[in-house]
Amino acid sequence: MQRDSAPAGGEPLIQVRDLRISFRLGGDATFDAVKGVSFDIPNDSTVALVGESGSGKSVTALAILGLLPPENSIVDPRSRILYGGRNLVGLSGRAMRDLRGADISMIFQEPMTSLNPVFPVGYQLCEVLKLHRGLGQRAARKRAVELLDEVGIPEPQRRIDAYPSQLSGGQQQRVMIAMAIACEPKLLIADEPTTALDVTIQKQILDLVAELQKRHRMSVLFITHDLAVVGEIADRVVVMREGEIREQGSAKEVFESPRDSYTKALLQCRPALDRRPMRLPVIDDYMGDGRGPRHLDERPRGISPSDPVILDVRKLGKSFHVREGIIGRREFKAVSDVSFALRRGKTLGLVGESGSGKTTVGLTLMRLHEATTGEALFDGRDILSMSEREFMPYKRRIQIIFQNPYASLNPRFTVGQILTEPMLIHGIGDGARQRTDMVFELLGKVGLPDASFYKYPHEFSGGQRQRIAIARCLTLRPDILICDESVSALDVSVQAQVLNLLQDLQDEFRLSYLFISHDLAVVKYISDEVMVMNEGKVVEIADADTIYRHPREPYTQRLLSAIPKGWRGARAGA
Repeated sequence: MQRDSAPAGGEPLIQVRDLRISFRLGGDATFDAVKGVSFDIPNDSTVALVGESGSGKSVTALAILGLLPPENSIVDPRSRILYGGRNLVGLSGRAMRDLRGADISMIFQEPMTSLNPVFPVGYQLCEVLKLHRGLGQRAARKRAVELLDEVGIPEPQRRIDAYPSQLSGGQQQRVMIAMAIACEPKLLIADEPTTALDVTIQKQILDLVAELQKRHRMSVLFITHDLAVVGEIADRVVVMREGEIREQGSAKEVFESPRDSYTKALLQCRPALDRRPMRLPVIDDYMGDGRGPRHLDERPRGISPSDPVILDVRKLGKSFHVREGIIGRREFKAVSDVSFALRRGKTLGLVGESGSGKTTVGLTLMRLHEATTGEALFDGRDILSMSEREFMPYKRRIQIIFQNPYASLNPRFTVGQILTEPMLIHGIGDGARQRTDMVFELLGKVGLPDASFYKYPHEFSGGQRQRIAIARCLTLRPDILICDESVSALDVSVQAQVLNLLQDLQDEFRLSYLFISHDLAVVKYISDEVMVMNEGKVVEIADADTIYRHPREPYTQRLLSAIPKGWRGARAGA
């Protein structure tokens, strides 16, 4: 269901009319990615383009910039993208190059793949200024320093000569923003610019984009799947699904009175901070009669002294040695004096900013890093001091789910091979037939059809791959699962499905989870206890409700204040 897209007053900066894009799949087969999309981007405003992966939102943005791959993309010649009286569809390559960077710029999701790793960031900024503004080297460098300062890069005079690898993820994204605004464009397209960033850096980037939008009076097309973020920054919202617009209108209209069942589903899928339902709503709950799930009883959380401890970690430390100069080495303490108890059938959430040491804790417990100090008592035995042979029986009892399932699944193996291999190594099952039967049972438990057994990882979506990774862990019947940012890269709807799956498995098998994440809303939903880390040390640890309602430490308070509040939290009273 679409609302009228035309805002009142004035000619829009960009008018997209009946945009249709398809891709060649081989032979005569094609796939329709965008199916007759129409919307406006008004002057001096922020429009959010919202939808799940595969909805067509990024393809739409690339079409505006003329960056679709010419070898396999087809844009219907009747489509129109109107800017300044010109139709950008079919515009010559030279004319589009003149517009790109100067009039229309883009910030991509992953800055490390967009910045050239072999050139300093200042060199790359100067190239933009020299190409589109005709500045000389000295003037371009001076302007580049000003831009780095404007986007909040500390010590811009020094950092201008830094390489991308010498900057943090948030600083890399700031450099990308500096490049995008270098020529003061009229339209800035931001494609998922905060998805992989921790909550405090995300807030900084969102505030920066909003500030620059007002200061330069430019329009912003903000592409995301997170409606909590959209509620804080958008003036207008366009909701897409499967290449079509389901609903659009002012942010106030869409958030306070959504008409389309898909929009309602997206608004409800993300975990809320003020409630904890037994199961998170998913898209299918709303796509029938649109009324949503019937039973939303609260799930009790927390720990008690009677809950048995399965893993007791005491004064865990991990140091790395970093080269300094030609022959010098410096010790870097990634984790220092970390102690906690993980209880059977419970979830300990581990939160902190990037570089806080939370992933290092997980990898050290898996013995993928060798601990420098401390011990980890698993059923009373220290797994960190064991020999490899002694650790082998424990290795199958503590498993890890990584953030990127595609990188952790062998692309040359079928799903059947991926799931039966760990059983074979650890001697689980009485033969190939029994192991195969166990795999089919596990596929059912994680919500995948039997046909998945014969397919390869590339044939699945991101959420399905994460289910395969979970099934692989379950083949070994573990007691502990370490979830390392295992849902952070997923759409909110797929995230809800995976979180429900993890909860079902915990209920059935009494699994214990060490849940590592920078998404504080997700941690609040799934955790019984939360441990906050900063610079390798534990800041505070308490049950989930206490730490969110009454955080003691200023660092924890700062983390919680950075959580996106959505429309009602951020602007309902405005």
